[in-house]
Amino acid sequence: MKRKNNSCLTVMMVAVVLLLMLVLYGTVYPHLSDESSLKADYKLTGKPLYKLDITWPKNPEHFTGQVFGVAVNHVTGVVYVAQRGDNVPKVLVFSTDGDFLQAWNTSTIEMPHGIFLADASLNPSIWITDVGSGPYGHTIKQYTPSGKLLQVLGSAGKAGSGVNPLQFDQPAEIFVHSSGEIYIVDGDGGVNNRLIKLSKDLQLLWMHGEQGSGPAQFFIPHSVAVDSFQRVWVADRGNKRIQVFNTVTGDWLGSWGSCFTEDAPYSVRLTPDQKYFIVAQLNTNQISILEAPPVGVIGQCKVVSVIQLADDIKPHLVDLDLKTGALYVAEIGAQQAQKFTPFNWGSTVSSFL
Repeated sequence: MKRKNNSCLTVMMVAVVLLLMLVLYGTVYPHLSDESSLKADYKLTGKPLYKLDITWPKNPEHFTGQVFGVAVNHVTGVVYVAQRGDNVPKVLVFSTDGDFLQAWNTSTIEMPHGIFLADASLNPSIWITDVGSGPYGHTIKQYTPSGKLLQVLGSAGKAGSGVNPLQFDQPAEIFVHSSGEIYIVDGDGGVNNRLIKLSKDLQLLWMHGEQGSGPAQFFIPHSVAVDSFQRVWVADRGNKRIQVFNTVTGDWLGSWGSCFTEDAPYSVRLTPDQKYFIVAQLNTNQISILEAPPVGVIGQCKVVSVIQLADDIKPHLVDLDLKTGALYVAEIGAQQAQKFTPFNWGSTVSSFL
């Protein structure tokens, strides 16, 4: 009887120890805990710059399609999430605190790809690239914050390479500078492989449009961003590199490829302090954070930190809150957007936006 009691006591002690280990494991390594499901499964390597905010959004059940893009208005504290799929709202609107605000059920978007928030302070508008092949596709559309269509760039429903009038073939992303000048990467798998700069009144200022792997040539240019030193950075996805150009003249300044031997850059954005580039790499399920070069220097790319996401998360495009530095990631595989907050470095709104 005594031996039986001792056996029971031993089993109970083992069970208690295992329970304590599980609790501790979930506390010390919260990103591996099952409590917040797949979305919290990630790890950091290199310099710790970001941590996941598992409270954002408060209503993730509103994600019902493939989440492709995200855009942040740092002035109003609003996040726009673009998703695609049959019978799903094409744009979901959340607050930066995670509250669900509204959805756009517009029929004017077929297959959103890139999304950008322009003129946040004075007259905000949402620009969306549409890679659909139907009557509304191959265009870039401008909307009010509530989803009213303002204008359409390109020939709706007609893929093309013309510049007068302007045509697109699966335009990937748009970046609107505070000056009103517009940068477009056109060619998410279509016949075009172009970087286009337009004036505020939509006149062509310069363009690079040749397919290839040489300087100023592209193969599936996928994302574009402008820094405060008159440089435009393009995620040249098919060539597994980032190319750099002068914003005024369009002159080629250099390229980065050594950081992308395993997977191509899908998205490129700068942190508000202009110290880092945030680069999404879809196939390796990671967010790479690169050191941004000072003015006049391109040099070689240097990865300072990596957010390694779980398998099949598939990060596509990213955006940053220019007030807080928070990073938002649109994830196709997980059908969600996630928010990461900065650890230790301060962020201020950059003067060029």
